[in-house]
Amino acid sequence: MIPIRDEIKTRIVPVVNYALIAANVLMFLYMLSMGSGVEAWVQRNALVPVNISSGLDLGDLKALLMSMFMHAGWMHLIGNMLYLWIFGDNIEESLGHVGYLVFYLLGGAAAALAHILTAPGSQVPAVGASGAVAAALGAYLVLYPHSRVYTFIPLGFFSRLTLVPAIVVLGLWFVLQLFSGVASLGASDGGGVAFWAHIGGFVFGVLVGLLFKGRRQVAPERQWS
Repeated sequence: MIPIRDEIKTRIVPVVNYALIAANVLMFLYMLSMGSGVEAWVQRNALVPVNISSGLDLGDLKALLMSMFMHAGWMHLIGNMLYLWIFGDNIEESLGHVGYLVFYLLGGAAAALAHILTAPGSQVPAVGASGAVAAALGAYLVLYPHSRVYTFIPLGFFSRLTLVPAIVVLGLWFVLQLFSGVASLGASDGGGVAFWAHIGGFVFGVLVGLLFKGRRQVAPERQWS
């Protein structure tokens, strides 16, 4: 299933969400401009779990922040930005501009921590906004449980665009991450998808969503007209 957009229209201009998407795209274009030197640059500047598990310093905090805006390829970038575009604006409306920015960065940090705890000796750079985006998905599931998502279901001749409950789209996404994460435990340190970062970010988002929902009324769920 490929989500296209949700049915909830925000009443604000989600400037922070737009800025985050732009920052991710600009970082990726900057990385492309390096040509063959990009791998060495990533190794120096991205989050490497073993560097943090062996002792945290200011350079590691910088790497943690930069890693949230790096991507390994066009599909990696497009996938993350699509989910951020669909779900991030609603979280920004619920948390406010500043609150959403803080939430996004802390979600990325929580995701990185989950990855480090499950692969403390990894020397493979961890890059991508997936953990922070996963936090937005978790919060969305809690704050907008009755929302539906226009979803493209590719089934060859029977492919169709249909409305699917957000709890189904995001629930299936999380279950897939969980199964893949459990299967990846004990695997060789050969790179690939950091499933536990996704899980950690999502759980962080759920917890923040529950806390926020219990303290104040979120924006009502409104359908597109």
